[in-house]
Amino acid sequence: MASTGTEAATSSTTAKRKPVFVKVEQLKPGTTGHTLTVKVVDSNPVAPVARKPRQGSSMGRPSQPNRIAECLIGDETGCILFTARNDQVDVMKPGETVIIRNSRIDMFKGTMRLGVDKWGRIEATEPASFTVKEDNNLSLVEYELINVTDQ
Repeated sequence: MASTGTEAATSSTTAKRKPVFVKVEQLKPGTTGHTLTVKVVDSNPVAPVARKPRQGSSMGRPSQPNRIAECLIGDETGCILFTARNDQVDVMKPGETVIIRNSRIDMFKGTMRLGVDKWGRIEATEPASFTVKEDNNLSLVEYELINVTDQ
């Protein structure tokens, strides 16, 4: 009987989870693993910030992403700014409908931004029928970090 439990545990760890699609209005600060279908409303390239290389840090690694664009994306529940990097910039064109997989919420100057790292994916999909609700921009809401201490 012990082997049955082991086989069941092994098969459950190798099975992939089905993605749970969320709506933009459900996004909260500090959360990860979001999968959304959104439309790109706008895309604005951001000028890269020139930083001085640190002494002794030239170990052959690229220091900064080459291209960054701030993209306003959304669905019928709201919109949020998405930070597209490098090849992601090419996919995030205004008017495109994309599926964003395994995204995360980053905080930038107290506001939420959606982003995708090496574990996530962005893929173009067929045009969606919804209209983006631009008057509910989650990136315009400012959050303040409050440290709670036990008394």
